[in-house]
Amino acid sequence: MENTENICKDLISAKANTIPTPPPLPKSAISSHLQKGLVSSESLQRGYSCVSTALRDRWDSLFDEAYGADVTIHTDHGGIVYTHAYVLGMASPVMKGMLKQSKTSGRKLSISIHGVPPDAVKVFVRYLYSCRYEKEDMEEFVMPLLVLSHVYVVPQLKRECERQLGRGLLTLENVVDVFQLALLCDAPHLSLLCHRVILKNFKTVSSTEAWQSMRQSHPVLEKELLESLIEEDNKRKKREKKRNEKQIYLELFEAMEALVHICRDGCRTIGPHDKDFKVNQPPCKYAACKGLELLIRHFAGCKLRAPGGCTQCKRMWQLLELHSHLCADSSLCRVPLCRNFKDRIRKLGRKNEMKWRLLVKKILRTKGVARTPFFLTTETISI
Repeated sequence: MENTENICKDLISAKANTIPTPPPLPKSAISSHLQKGLVSSESLQRGYSCVSTALRDRWDSLFDEAYGADVTIHTDHGGIVYTHAYVLGMASPVMKGMLKQSKTSGRKLSISIHGVPPDAVKVFVRYLYSCRYEKEDMEEFVMPLLVLSHVYVVPQLKRECERQLGRGLLTLENVVDVFQLALLCDAPHLSLLCHRVILKNFKTVSSTEAWQSMRQSHPVLEKELLESLIEEDNKRKKREKKRNEKQIYLELFEAMEALVHICRDGCRTIGPHDKDFKVNQPPCKYAACKGLELLIRHFAGCKLRAPGGCTQCKRMWQLLELHSHLCADSSLCRVPLCRNFKDRIRKLGRKNEMKWRLLVKKILRTKGVARTPFFLTTETISI
């Protein structure tokens, strides 16, 4: 009998040691809790936690009723907020140190918060209790709350203030003030956002009262903003210049394509003499072909065809010379004067040749071609 009891005890203890751990909460349940506001995303990062609305209401009631409060917070205009030392100490390391110092001196526990509206202090302390705030309070006191969260090291509230400012509370009227606070409160993302808004709307922002106040109180900051504006304007001009140059190089590349197409394949009424053109042929796929046709017609009938005699003829001479620098084999090329320009290149000085080579390099680089494009190679031209 005793052996049977011992065996049963051993089985029970072994079974207790091998009890499996409960499975994690399903993702569907977590998402439903998130949607209902029963659990925060930050709590999930540290492990699952379900904080009900009733519990948060209880913490709000504790703050509103000040039951058992042992700390008084003095604000401007004689305002007093009654709070609890343990709550303040857990929520803010700075307040924890201030309360410890008050205990050692034997005085009644009290904290003074001046320089911000008394109602903003109440919103701030309420957030320390329940991590809650009303939308209207955040819209009205977002800047004081940013300062308080930085001074008393409440990073969660500080991030929330930055997020709300980035989502619509930042306006052209308060952007200068927010920019100065962001610099003082070590909020680089917010300061960068304000900096971009100021530069983008400088004319409107510079006429606000906040800008005039900053000019008197922080002239160095105004100087830095003006220098940033000049630098940004120079960058914009450089970008615009590069964009225009890129467009010109692309147009030259397309003109070279169309020139080879006209002289090799024939297009509409211009091209080699042995081409038979149909009456109702489809439109040309080369965008620059129509403009080149008009230029070639003028070049063929102009009496001032010599270089420098006519502006349009000068452009045609330049296009022909550019083609000769791109052409792989002038002996098989059907573009007029290609071989003549090739011979002329050899006679010209090295400086002029380097200028054309640089232009050719920029055109090919803009188009993304590493070498002579396919439509200018010997094999294609000889077809």
